[in-house]
Amino acid sequence: MAKNILVVDSSSVVRRYIVKLLENEGYSVVSVKNKDEVLTQLALQSYALILVDVCMPEGLEIVESILSRGAYRVLLLNSCDDATMQALELGAIDSLNKPKKSVDIAKIADELIKKVKDSFLIFPQQKRKHVTSFVKHDTQIDTNIDMGFVLIGASTGGPRLIEQICKTLPADYPHAVCIVQHMPTDFTANFARRLNSLSKVEVLEADNGIELKKARVIIAKGGKHLHIRKKLNKYVTLLAPNTRERFFVPSVDELFFSAAEVLPAKEVLAIELTGIGDDGADGLVELRKKGAYTLAESEESAVVYGMPKEAALRGGAVKVLSFNEILDEIIKYGQKNASL
Repeated sequence: MAKNILVVDSSSVVRRYIVKLLENEGYSVVSVKNKDEVLTQLALQSYALILVDVCMPEGLEIVESILSRGAYRVLLLNSCDDATMQALELGAIDSLNKPKKSVDIAKIADELIKKVKDSFLIFPQQKRKHVTSFVKHDTQIDTNIDMGFVLIGASTGGPRLIEQICKTLPADYPHAVCIVQHMPTDFTANFARRLNSLSKVEVLEADNGIELKKARVIIAKGGKHLHIRKKLNKYVTLLAPNTRERFFVPSVDELFFSAAEVLPAKEVLAIELTGIGDDGADGLVELRKKGAYTLAESEESAVVYGMPKEAALRGGAVKVLSFNEILDEIIKYGQKNASL
């Protein structure tokens, strides 16, 4: 059976071209031009993927309406900084840049087909009423070094949580923070700059050779994996290519496994937040095995209970907590001699 795709765009030229392009790839495609027509189609049938021009009138409102109705895959057909960032925060899975002139839409044909195919590798998950019990962690954070390391992975629904974390950290936060947020390649630099403008701590996009320092937050660069290396008596970042052919680049697992190799595990607080799929689950297991303090977001607060659920089920999480409780743990970890 052909996979149903809904195309939402105000341009009739764009709609006609995308419908024909995707039908030639074997998909069943319906196109609409506004919010009312979107809601009508969602009531008539289910769609495996919905493409939305988030920059059109009501574009962001349309994305919000779709995602509020269930676990839909939403691919953004256009890119404009503020609206795209908000759509990604709401749960859109990816975006591409549509040409400014509708008649030039054929220029993105190959990229569009690839992103549509890649989108079907992601499995949206509805929340489930399943509760798992976990053994309380009884290991104290080792204080043999003067700095700890907070490692965070997130995907769908993560940007606003990352923003809240960065805005909450005090200017004298005594640990280094590294974050992998699944995000299109062109957005991580702007994301880091925006967080830096809102935060008391320093926030940087990852690059080769950036030192992990107290009160410094490093955001993984889109299109590259974030690894950590030891250089003399310092820990620095390394941008690594996708040699393992991970679906997400950057990948949370790449950061976690890299950290497990070089960082003193008992000085690590590793966290798996909301997201589709299982990226980071195996890496969190590895960090826990080595003695790190590991947390997974609970079903109670996760926008999509995929990544943290898998991390917990595989035994990677010392504790499963709501986001607010995780935020409290991050702050407690920054308080001298705090007991976790």
